[in-house]
Amino acid sequence: MSLGNIFDIAGSGMTAQSLRLNTTASNIANAETASSSTDTTYRARKPVFSAIQQSMLNPGQQAFGVQGSEGAGAGVRVEGIVESEAELQMRYEPNHPAANEDGYVFYPNVNVVEEMADMMSSSRSFQMNVDIMNTAKSMMQRILTLGQQ
Repeated sequence: MSLGNIFDIAGSGMTAQSLRLNTTASNIANAETASSSTDTTYRARKPVFSAIQQSMLNPGQQAFGVQGSEGAGAGVRVEGIVESEAELQMRYEPNHPAANEDGYVFYPNVNVVEEMADMMSSSRSFQMNVDIMNTAKSMMQRILTLGQQ
């Protein structure tokens, strides 16, 4: 693995965390959206990530110079976004404009506290990837100055 690969790996991590931040923001924005049926009620969404293995990107190339090193990572891939299967909140509010014929209103299965914790986690993960890129950049700059003594 070269220092150049670090930028690809950290970049894929930043893209993944950016998507995670966007879905979290969407969940928070729709946390109090009322609906008259379960079919039209917003459901919390979560991204699903998987690791991209080095062997998938460069078949036949040794990872880290070690023969048989199958566990070398090469980044993160977004597999998709799934809706939560948690039960929706059903509240009795007969005067609400979105109440059904029984007087119930359905609210999303979004836990705002959990979403805020998820937002902090993804923000910190994004920042860690930025720090990794900055460290790799400074290492590359120092390598260029080695012969100038």
